Amino acid sequence: MATKASATTTTTAVSTTSTTTTPTSIDGYKLGKVLIEGKTKQVYDLPEHPGLCLLLSKDRITAGDGVKAHDLAGKAEISNTTNGQVFRLLNEAGIRTAYVKHCGAKSFIARKCEMIPIEWVTRRLATGSFLKRNAGVPEGYRFSPPKQETFFKDDANHDPQWSDEQIISAKFELNGLLIGQDEVDIMRRTTLLVFEVLERAWQTKNCALIDMKVEYGIDADGNIVLADIIDSDSWRLWPSGDKRLMVDKQVYRNLTSVTSSDLDTVKRNFIWVSEQLADIVPKKDHLVVILMGSASDTSHSEKIATSCRSLGLNVELRVSSAHKGAEETLRIVREYESVMNNIIFVAVAGRSNGLGPVVSGSTNYPVINCPPVKSDNMQVDAWSSLNLPSGLGCATVLYPEAAALHAATILGLGNFMIWSKLRVKQLNNFITLKKADKELRGVRNA
Repeated sequence: MATKASATTTTTAVSTTSTTTTPTSIDGYKLGKVLIEGKTKQVYDLPEHPGLCLLLSKDRITAGDGVKAHDLAGKAEISNTTNGQVFRLLNEAGIRTAYVKHCGAKSFIARKCEMIPIEWVTRRLATGSFLKRNAGVPEGYRFSPPKQETFFKDDANHDPQWSDEQIISAKFELNGLLIGQDEVDIMRRTTLLVFEVLERAWQTKNCALIDMKVEYGIDADGNIVLADIIDSDSWRLWPSGDKRLMVDKQVYRNLTSVTSSDLDTVKRNFIWVSEQLADIVPKKDHLVVILMGSASDTSHSEKIATSCRSLGLNVELRVSSAHKGAEETLRIVREYESVMNNIIFVAVAGRSNGLGPVVSGSTNYPVINCPPVKSDNMQVDAWSSLNLPSGLGCATVLYPEAAALHAATILGLGNFMIWSKLRVKQLNNFITLKKADKELRGVRNA
């Protein structure tokens, strides 16, 4: 994803003594020059695909800024598979990344970007280097919210920890974007979201994500994107929350001497991680049923459905009037109750809204009223939905997007991907405001 090494990033590039023949093409992609080479990967230009590059992993494992290093047959393929699985989840959630697609056993295609030479580390529990730098903090101390730290990528000086002020003062300018406070704020928010999305994903496998590191690049359009590789070198994972069961690169770091058997153990751990990720498939076992009292409410109901689908929700629309066909309405409700466990009913009815209260009084599933109010009857229609008989608990919102968001917050309690899409929506709102404020400041200061 890095297109070139600037004066601030050359310290991260290392030479390789590998005698492996340099490939000329992979999966039909003709390889150009090596843009940058690291300890465990090479980045190739793709001359026939402007704006894209190819990242090729190596069968190499390192620690201690490369001081400790071993060949590990099969690691490249495992790393590439793991990375693809991670970015599949992040891309599905809607996070902006440089990852495009899998390409061959050991490589993937990404959008070109200039890398910011900063590692962002997020920690849920205190362990590792944090304990050495913060004497007196017990191992396992839980950070709520997660602890975030930044480190300047400089192997020669062991990647020193940097403050926000140091990052801003460095005045990194990449693809025309100067990294200032706004950009640091965006990366900080995004980093936290990436961690929490993956933390929830791993929770579905009863595995605790203890900490992880990520990096960012600036694409050709000047956007900040999550870049580089996320694999078993990037995090600490403790199955069942038990450090003794760790399955990450820390096992390798802890070895005082390294035997073939030790490397086999490390490799098995990495394979286990990849296999677990392959099984993390976002659940589709839910349904939002939009019941409209009349076909004339279709336009309003379609707006709700569109907002629901943008959040990854499954939707069906039905027409049924609680006043004109109460028996049929209840039959429809029972039909869905018999086949689904995670259902939300959205009632779309104006004038005298009997639909929402009738459904709410006849089911134990959530009901959301979203009447198609108009300016000339807003108070009457809204009040019809709000003034419920005692014993009923259906909510009322006035806008289609609000109905979809409310449904998603309920379903997101048991579905990490829906929860993730909601969090991404919040992040995008934050980024939009940040960019608008920055642009306005620039205009005023011009």
